[in-house]
Amino acid sequence: MPTHVYFDLDGTLTDPYDGITRCILYALDQLGIPHPTDEYLYSCIGPSLYVTFPEMVGEELTLQAIDLYRERFNDLGWLENKPYDGIHDALAAVADSGCILFVATAKPRIAATRIVEHFEMGHFFKKVYGCELDGTRSNKTDLLKYAISENPQASSRTMIGDRKHDLIGAIANGIRPVGVSYGYGSFEELDAAGATAIASSPAEIPGIIAAATR
Repeated sequence: MPTHVYFDLDGTLTDPYDGITRCILYALDQLGIPHPTDEYLYSCIGPSLYVTFPEMVGEELTLQAIDLYRERFNDLGWLENKPYDGIHDALAAVADSGCILFVATAKPRIAATRIVEHFEMGHFFKKVYGCELDGTRSNKTDLLKYAISENPQASSRTMIGDRKHDLIGAIANGIRPVGVSYGYGSFEELDAAGATAIASSPAEIPGIIAAATR
């Protein structure tokens, strides 16, 4: 049976900072809510909108804020993305090693698929897993549990992500947690969350996966 490798999207495959933060600020402007600090906006890369917006606008305005965010994101925000240097080569090497690749992201599945295809990564992945538009499976633990239920036959599984939520979800599902420090989580965050290895660049990912499957 092959090894299954799950990749986070934001902060792991692509750098989404401009698109995400501009869409957050657009939503806040429409609601008349002051902007948070740049440091806080940086921390918003990775967690679900259903986690970050309640902190900014309150529970009662969260769904409206998400709708406004998506209004801009669907037009412009998804294009304000940049694949990390070397990520295509890394994905090719992992796929060529015989692993089966998946995307597992807190982003809506429809948006994630659009981004992956646009940046010419779609052919590397068997399937893109993301939350539904109503927030179902926006928690990484629930998302990975669902993905495993659809793909039960694997010799081993690895989750690669840049934030603690990726690793916490992996560990809860018996998946090897691997961090990437070139994204939006610090080495300290990833280490504390239980990463068994941390890649400082996409080029290091194939070697980490190969070492785990020997």
